[in-house]
Amino acid sequence: MATKIPFIYEYEYAYGALEELTPLIRRVTAPNPSGFTFHGTGTYIIGRGNVAVIDPGPLIEEHVNALENLLKGETVTHILITHTHADHSPAAAPLKKTWGTKTYGYGPHGAGKIEAGVQIEAGGDMAFIPDVEIRDGDVIAGDGWTVECVYTPGHTSNHTCFSLKEENALFTGDHVMGWSTSVIGPPDGDMTSYISSLEKLLLRDDEIYWPTHGTCIRDVKNFVQAFIDHRLDRERQILKCLGEGYTDIKKMVPVMYTETDPGLYGAAARSVLAAMIRMIDTNQVKCDTPAPSVESGFSLS
Repeated sequence: MATKIPFIYEYEYAYGALEELTPLIRRVTAPNPSGFTFHGTGTYIIGRGNVAVIDPGPLIEEHVNALENLLKGETVTHILITHTHADHSPAAAPLKKTWGTKTYGYGPHGAGKIEAGVQIEAGGDMAFIPDVEIRDGDVIAGDGWTVECVYTPGHTSNHTCFSLKEENALFTGDHVMGWSTSVIGPPDGDMTSYISSLEKLLLRDDEIYWPTHGTCIRDVKNFVQAFIDHRLDRERQILKCLGEGYTDIKKMVPVMYTETDPGLYGAAARSVLAAMIRMIDTNQVKCDTPAPSVESGFSLS
């Protein structure tokens, strides 16, 4: 039986409004709804007075202006970036000038793969370079708040979550979202790394997750385990398709993603490719080309 992920679709928001979530957490939702962003990017503000901003969001003038106006009278001391997709980091460029502060992130787009010699295709926010590079376990301290950096590659190779120690809360970016699974698109996206990063979260004691899209997740352990089980279910589906004679990812997708909008089949194919690469690495699957792609042919090992 396929794993049932307990998705959470409720999300109270108003574009351009500053929502009070907890004593230390506020959020402003950007007007960029889509099949990949849900109702939009949730930009988080941590602390009071002297604050940090997590994922300033897309380069949409309305959203940038809202953040500038809503935070007047407060001092932004840090801009934290979970990863460099276009709905997360581009607004950092104008806002760091407005606020006179620095950006913090693992590195530019593809940083977790480029350093290993992997060529990353164009995509994401290629202009973003953090002022301060962060690594797993780094601690960033502010006025009344403390954030630990938790490196979680997989969705992208530079993806990092941020743990707010005072509230035992984890800002999960796109690594774990309540409304949807994450797209894992090679070569920067990596299914082996993604599953390892999910397993890493199971070893932590965070009590609540705040994704960049959608509402909070409270039953964190069961939710993460369901995500892992779901990915393993997908591998079993792939093996079944291969056993039935399917060799082409594009033909497998409609069979595997029966409840998915066909408009998202392209992204689904990228996720199947990511799973294929992991299964090639574990000697379950063979590929007819040296570099696996959506256009390649696949067979059982």
